[in-house]
Amino acid sequence: MKRIVAMITILIVILGGYLGLTRFQRQHRTPVVGILTMMHHPALDQIYRGFVAGLGEAGYHNGKNIKIEYQNANGDQANLKTMADKLVNDHAKVVLGITTPAAQSLANTSKSTPIVMGGIGDPVGARLVKSLRQPGGNVTGVQSDNPVGQQLKLAKHFLPHAKALGLIYTSSDPSAEYQAKMMIADAKRMHINLKVYTIASANDLNQVSQQMLTQVDGVMVPCDNLIAGAMKTLVKNADAAHKPVFPGADTMVKDGGVASISLDQYGMGKAAAKMTVQILKGKQPQDMPVNDYQHGKPILNLQQAKKLGLTIPSGFQQEAAQHGTVIK
Repeated sequence: MKRIVAMITILIVILGGYLGLTRFQRQHRTPVVGILTMMHHPALDQIYRGFVAGLGEAGYHNGKNIKIEYQNANGDQANLKTMADKLVNDHAKVVLGITTPAAQSLANTSKSTPIVMGGIGDPVGARLVKSLRQPGGNVTGVQSDNPVGQQLKLAKHFLPHAKALGLIYTSSDPSAEYQAKMMIADAKRMHINLKVYTIASANDLNQVSQQMLTQVDGVMVPCDNLIAGAMKTLVKNADAAHKPVFPGADTMVKDGGVASISLDQYGMGKAAAKMTVQILKGKQPQDMPVNDYQHGKPILNLQQAKKLGLTIPSGFQQEAAQHGTVIK
């Protein structure tokens, strides 16, 4: 009997020690910072790089005091659910969602894991937050408030005699659709004839853009993930028609657009990192208003403008050189 009691006592001590060690390891393990993105393309990659750089500036370095777990759906929305599940099941302390579908997938997977949005066009319309001031749940982050009105004015300065501008975007991209609606409303107020074209997939871009370019003098593109990944197709067709493209993202200008007043994608990533750091230090997403990011910068692709024989609006090149970017 004494042996049995002694063995039970030993088992209880061993079990207690194991549970205590497990609890200690859980409390002191390296925090996991998850990242889920819809696809790989330059604009989204800039958000990612800015995010990692922002964490580093705040003293959080991958492999040292945090573990960054990166998941990329490679353009396939079917992958998002599995990847979101993995990040949540790996007990991520906080997760960054780059693109609306990625953030929505994370939000649908967990109502407790803190989620930071990385440049989402319309977080309220996407039902990620209740309001920008009071998110009300486990999601907050950065809204990409693209200055579409300024982009339209810029296009008109480049093409003062244009009879019509074309707007092309992906109908299934919530952020692109939100920006397109804003641009359509601004065009009406500015009395600009804006013809609207939509695509459902990258396979549509070649045919739809060729059709559009026979009917317009220039092309407007919002921050559209699918088109950003297929800019070569759009630019090839626009060059053949000898017509300029004015895209919403700086990386899209570098890929053959002419000019833009675009949001700094890298800076957007750093802004998301600042909010992530606050969460790592104990702040709750529900208490953190969404960052309405509006830091538009002028960017000019001088080489593309010269190739198309465009006259650069007075002062714009100097402004881009001083406050933005000039691609030579």
